[in-house]
Amino acid sequence: MKFRTVVIFTGQVFQVPQCVQRIDHRATHGWQLRYGGTKLFSDHSNDGSGAAQALEQATRELLRRIATLPAPTRLQRRPSQNKSSNLPAGISGPVVRVRQGGKVRDCSLAVLIPRFGAPPTRRTIYIGTENTYTVERFEAALARAVAMRSAAELAYQRAETRARRAAALALKKARRESVQASA
Repeated sequence: MKFRTVVIFTGQVFQVPQCVQRIDHRATHGWQLRYGGTKLFSDHSNDGSGAAQALEQATRELLRRIATLPAPTRLQRRPSQNKSSNLPAGISGPVVRVRQGGKVRDCSLAVLIPRFGAPPTRRTIYIGTENTYTVERFEAALARAVAMRSAAELAYQRAETRARRAAALALKKARRESVQASA
């Protein structure tokens, strides 16, 4: 799990986990959890004396949410507004090209396959040549492309959730060991 150093208005320095933000605005002082919705953990003081306890509560709630909720994903679910076709996000085409040495153009759809922790890959789904292209073949290829993209998105979501949960378990273990060492 990623951490960053946060210095609050009193000068106190904290190591804050990803998904927890500091809010210091007029009469509001606390830590906001942003994972599976938002929740503010207030310092319950204007002088920042409750910041450590509020951060502890926010971190505990973050670990609970990571253990029970699927990880939020950054995959694009809807097509961009600038996309000129009606195809779903991650699918483009039909791509028309002439293979090297060929005389007949062929058509295919391009599918972007996201992979967690690795660059995405591209797959093509063949539709037909200019002689065999039909609306039915296009619709069948589109259905295969949508199924391929959906399966890849599901695998990405599962891998991201597993990675977050593993990081949360490592954080729990480290916190437990630091409590035992200080006792």
